[in-house]
Amino acid sequence: MKHVILTGFMGAGKTTVGELLARRLGCAFFDTDRLIEEEAGMSVSQIFETQGEEAFRGLETAILKKPWTQQEDWVLSVGGGLPMREENRKLLKSIGRVAYLRVRRDTVLQRLAGDTSRPLLLGGDVKGRVDSLLKVRGPLYENGADLVVDVDEKTPDAIVTELKKWLKLADI
Repeated sequence: MKHVILTGFMGAGKTTVGELLARRLGCAFFDTDRLIEEEAGMSVSQIFETQGEEAFRGLETAILKKPWTQQEDWVLSVGGGLPMREENRKLLKSIGRVAYLRVRRDTVLQRLAGDTSRPLLLGGDVKGRVDSLLKVRGPLYENGADLVVDVDEKTPDAIVTELKKWLKLADI
């Protein structure tokens, strides 16, 4: 079975790369934020606004425990905060191979300029917020990964090629 999980900070390209990788592998693609939105009937921003971040984080954990995780052959893109819970990092490792798409702050700021759909980046001092979040999250992403891929200045196609080589070597 091929279960490939892409983690990383917002703007790292997890969804774009995940969709492309799934097409190239001929398997299903899932995105935890999309799964949660479908189940909750509202956007991630609305969940944050009406129920709070902690409730959203609980939904992330619940989604990892669903039966779909036992399907054959899929690629999963997870929200940037999902691996912050130790329970989630353990769940990710138990259901698949984890690749951390590492991105630098300047790339994040460039890619997400004007994006108002990211609740944790709303308000002032976006640069400072990205710096502090990357400082906390980076080591946790890395600790929970089987592979780290630096994505700055790489095309999604180049990242997918790197991931496919890793998967071939990992024999999954």
